[in-house]
Amino acid sequence: MSEKSKMFLSGVVEGFYGRPWTMNQRMELFRREQKWGLNTYLYAPKDDYKHRMYWRDLYSLEEADQLMALICAAKEHGVEFIYAISPGLDITFSNPKEVAALKRKLSQVSEFGCRSFALLFDDIETEMCGADKEAFSSFADAQVSVTNEVFQHLEEPQIFLFCPTDYCAAFCTPSVQLSKYLNTVGEKLHPGVNILWTGPKVVSNDISVASVEEVSAVLKRPPVIWDNIHANDYDPQRLFLGPFKNRPAELIPKLRGVLTNPNCEFEPNFVAVHTLATWCKSSPGQKDVSMDGEDQSSDYDPHEALQLALTEWLLEFGRADSPDDSRSRGARSKREASDEEPMQTDGHVPGPKDNPLYTAEPLTLEDLTLLSELFYLPYEHGPTAVAMLNQLHWLRSNSAAATTGAVTSECEEVNEWRQRAEKFDDMCAAVVQMFNRLSNVPNRRILYDLYNYICDIKSGVSLARAFVKTLGGGTPHPCMIINDDPEPWGFRGGLSGEFQRMLPCHGNRDLFRTPPATRVYTIRPSTAEDQPAVMKLFKEMNAETQHTVELIGDRLVEGLVPSSSNCNVILEDEAGLCGYVFALADAKSVMTKAQYPEAMLRDFPSVMSVQIHPKVPDPTLAKRLIGQVLSSLRESGSQGVYLEFRSSDRRMMDFLKTLNFFQVLRVDGLPANLVVVGTKL
Repeated sequence: MSEKSKMFLSGVVEGFYGRPWTMNQRMELFRREQKWGLNTYLYAPKDDYKHRMYWRDLYSLEEADQLMALICAAKEHGVEFIYAISPGLDITFSNPKEVAALKRKLSQVSEFGCRSFALLFDDIETEMCGADKEAFSSFADAQVSVTNEVFQHLEEPQIFLFCPTDYCAAFCTPSVQLSKYLNTVGEKLHPGVNILWTGPKVVSNDISVASVEEVSAVLKRPPVIWDNIHANDYDPQRLFLGPFKNRPAELIPKLRGVLTNPNCEFEPNFVAVHTLATWCKSSPGQKDVSMDGEDQSSDYDPHEALQLALTEWLLEFGRADSPDDSRSRGARSKREASDEEPMQTDGHVPGPKDNPLYTAEPLTLEDLTLLSELFYLPYEHGPTAVAMLNQLHWLRSNSAAATTGAVTSECEEVNEWRQRAEKFDDMCAAVVQMFNRLSNVPNRRILYDLYNYICDIKSGVSLARAFVKTLGGGTPHPCMIINDDPEPWGFRGGLSGEFQRMLPCHGNRDLFRTPPATRVYTIRPSTAEDQPAVMKLFKEMNAETQHTVELIGDRLVEGLVPSSSNCNVILEDEAGLCGYVFALADAKSVMTKAQYPEAMLRDFPSVMSVQIHPKVPDPTLAKRLIGQVLSSLRESGSQGVYLEFRSSDRRMMDFLKTLNFFQVLRVDGLPANLVVVGTKL
């Protein structure tokens, strides 16, 4: 195995939807990667026509010159350039002309000096056309066949990546281990081809060693992580400036590499790429980590990594030029040696009674830290953002104290409210100050990448600030008054915001959680009078499911088999029944034949049937309902419980995944249209 084939791939994938980066931005990325010790760039911009939509078209002479320059620049900076192509939108896998077109395109790029490639089949429809159905037994077989043929056509490059359609655990049915698609890929894809994987989800909050070991066993090789933790192409109001985190450095020897697919805007990715580089260095031997390297403990600290990145990024804000400028690096270096602040140069000197010249306040590390904490990560706000939300929530919930009367030493509630309001006002003022300082930085290209985001947060904070001032009896600026006829900035979000506010689940995934103030739910034992409502919910939830297999759980719900003691509970709200759980401690006692192996029934002797209406948005209610029955089964002496449902019931599979109670069980002889999950007690 060559050194390159053992190399741990670390770097950046340009794989987002939206405007691709410019050639100069990519060259600046190579410079940064070399400086920070990263070694890979994966070219995969979704909206590059000839990468995805018009993948068959060869590059023109002008385009070829640009790509050759880019490939050459990457090589000069010690960065492996991987060219990716995404033909999955409309390729006919069984058509030799289509495969020939794919080979011709990649051969052209090979002539540009590119030696590493990737075939991507992400974000495409999984239904094969008629011709492919006749030629291949499955979608995975079709993809693997073409990938292997292209790999061999390119003379088996040392670095060749494959992105599966099921590229995260959430897409795998019924699970990673039992996914027919992934198992086919693992068994039939050439062992020299490496596989991209995003983790448990498309945007994974954390990626554990156990999850990587699980998928590696199925793929029969360690994956390359395509990490979307800093990607923002799915939400134009969010930017991510927090550190690379929730990925233990112990993963490094268990992976083929990690590539971050960051924000669409180039300049803000300084933090994402810098902290990834720090993470990679936290394990010994980063540059040449091999697959048989030892598993080392990590000294990586996300907070420290973030401060290192922000400290270095701060220097970039003071530079008046940028990667796109035509001025030389020499001129840039000359300016870097000067500490002079930008100043007006027209010779104007204000008179004694004139306004003084405007002097921009310099941006500080504290400002950048605040910026990062306001635009942190997909699943969490930074500490300052959390503190502001907590403070505002408290001030709103205790607003009665704000108008109680004059502040006196005896009026502790009023004193506390006023003190908290003042603290909140100071925090808002710091955001506005940060905005003003950013607006005046010499490096306008960084500013322009940030401007829409910082303008939005400044407006939101200013509205909250005015609201608190109103609660305290003050009078905010007229343009910030919240009333029935506000200015347009008083109702943010546009049409998309209005759609979201009309949805029943709006707000239930906010990162800052406030106590629910809507429905009241009741959990109680089921009675005979509940049977009509139970059957109504049962039929409604199974209306689109093929009832070709008899389930014991169905017989429990229908009342044909009695539930065990304390194992029949329902969930109801003011509108009526909206969920149920029925269970039987000894499932074998009602089986007419040996439906399941003895070994399974020894470990999971009890059976359960669960149904929760989709109108119940909070999964904690389902967990409480199920947990109550699991406790009863445990008290009866049961060692485990299983739950069966039809494989066509995708809603049930997605619902069970949110609970983290059950694992898919491997059962010999199980019908193909049946899924069994279980949990030990």
